[in-house]
Amino acid sequence: MSESPSAGMVSEPAPNELRDPFVRKELTRATVWLGTAGAIALVVLLVHPLLIIFGGLVFASMLDGGVRLLGRVLPIGRSWRLLIVVLLTVAFLVGLVWLTGVQVTAQFAQLQQTLITQATRTVSWATAKGIMPKQVDINGMMQQVLGSFGQLTSYLGIAFGALASLVMVLVIGLFVAIEPRLYGRGVEWMIPTDMRPRFAGTITEMAKTMRRLLAGRLFGMALEGVMTGVALAIAGVPMALVLGILTGLLAFIPNLGAIVSGILMVAVGFSAGMNTGLYAIGIYVFIQALDGYVIIPMVAKKTVDLPPALTLSSQILAGTLFGLLGLTLADPMTAMIKVALERSSEAEEQADAA
Repeated sequence: MSESPSAGMVSEPAPNELRDPFVRKELTRATVWLGTAGAIALVVLLVHPLLIIFGGLVFASMLDGGVRLLGRVLPIGRSWRLLIVVLLTVAFLVGLVWLTGVQVTAQFAQLQQTLITQATRTVSWATAKGIMPKQVDINGMMQQVLGSFGQLTSYLGIAFGALASLVMVLVIGLFVAIEPRLYGRGVEWMIPTDMRPRFAGTITEMAKTMRRLLAGRLFGMALEGVMTGVALAIAGVPMALVLGILTGLLAFIPNLGAIVSGILMVAVGFSAGMNTGLYAIGIYVFIQALDGYVIIPMVAKKTVDLPPALTLSSQILAGTLFGLLGLTLADPMTAMIKVALERSSEAEEQADAA
């Protein structure tokens, strides 16, 4: 007895059943796209915590670099070397504040008054030239701003949030620096077994690149700060000490730090007279040219090979997307991405050769 046509149709899967290979394929593809979109949305929502964690890793690399450098002269355990590095860092900061605290505090107060005076002069000049429609009272504006409770509360909230983020960065960096292999093995555990050796090599190369990059950055900051302070003191620019300290600290922030330090330097210079202001401009231009054409290329050649255009583009993108914290961490992020892409390219070349 022959089977009915309907019996054969029932045995085949319907187009909307999961047994259908086409439906399974499309469902898998949709799941991948939805998962990718969800991961991107999650990264966008958690971008600030992720940047704090990355900042902690950057600080851990600084400590690790100091520990390794100290290990060349002191053959003792890593924990003791890390303790020495932390204590030396704290002692340096405390000593700097103790020795120059009174002078720096007085100079910061003088700097604030100088900036107000220079801003008032600038506004008066602009009003006299017809650039601005009326005279603006800078002191009144600042008092009005500072007298607003709502704005003051907002500023305090921002300052408290920045301080909390800094504390978290320091704590994360210290814990990672104490046991770096512990956290490295933890991340490797989430990677498939066959990819763990390659991943471990990539992490090792990233850590090495990070240490070199930060060592060059710290060297450049110290050199720029010392040269600025000494040159301003020789030229007779007021507040040379605090301007040198600010220039060195702001040098950690790419591009923006140099602009801010230059504005402060020139404003203070012109507060002491026309010649002193011109000296300040000349010192700023000379140090920035020396830093841009001699120090940075020399340090980059010895540390990390990052093209200037790529570095500047990454700083613009990171600053626009993630703000000041993103701008500060733009160079380390670019260096890490560069290492990951190079390692991936090397793995593909080895696979093709095999």
